[in-house]
Amino acid sequence: MENRYCQECGTKLVIRELENEGMVPFCPKCRQFRFPMYNVAVSMIVVDEQSGKILLIQQYGRPVYILVAGYVNRGEQAEHAAVREIKEETSLTVSRIEFNQTKFFEPSNTLMCNFAAYVEDSSELKLNGEVDACRWFTPEEAKNRILSGSLAAEFLNGYLKKQEKN
Repeated sequence: MENRYCQECGTKLVIRELENEGMVPFCPKCRQFRFPMYNVAVSMIVVDEQSGKILLIQQYGRPVYILVAGYVNRGEQAEHAAVREIKEETSLTVSRIEFNQTKFFEPSNTLMCNFAAYVEDSSELKLNGEVDACRWFTPEEAKNRILSGSLAAEFLNGYLKKQEKN
C-alpha cells in the first residue's frame, strides 16, 4: 500500500472496500477514504515550426539528451505547466501545444503528461541554470540521440509515429 498513514491526521490507514472502487485506504479516525497520492509532471517535445527540428536538452552534468520537463504546481493545469517550463528553461515562447500521451513513472511516483509544444521563433533560445546544454535535431536525429530506453524516448517515438501517420 502506497499511503500508509493519513495525510490529515497521521493515523495508520486500513484497507476497506469502497463501492465501485474496490479496496481503498481508509482513515478510521477521520472516517475518510484516502486515495493514493502521486506527483504530476510534464515533459515536452519542443518543435521548431519553421524547420521541424526537435529540441533535446542535457541536464545535471549528464552527457545524454532528454526532453524538457518539470513538475505541475498545485492548482496548475498541465498545459500551463508545459508552457511555463519551456519558457523558464529555454526562454522559448510556445505558439501552440498538443497532448501526446501519459505514463506513470514508478521510480518517482509520478504521472508524466507529455505534450508536443511548437515554437515559432527558435532564436529566442536562451538556457537558464537548470539546463546544461541543448541542441536542435531533425526528427530522425532526435530519435537516435535521445536517451535510449528512457521515458523521454518512449514519448518521442510515440509522437514521431503519430506524425508519420499524418
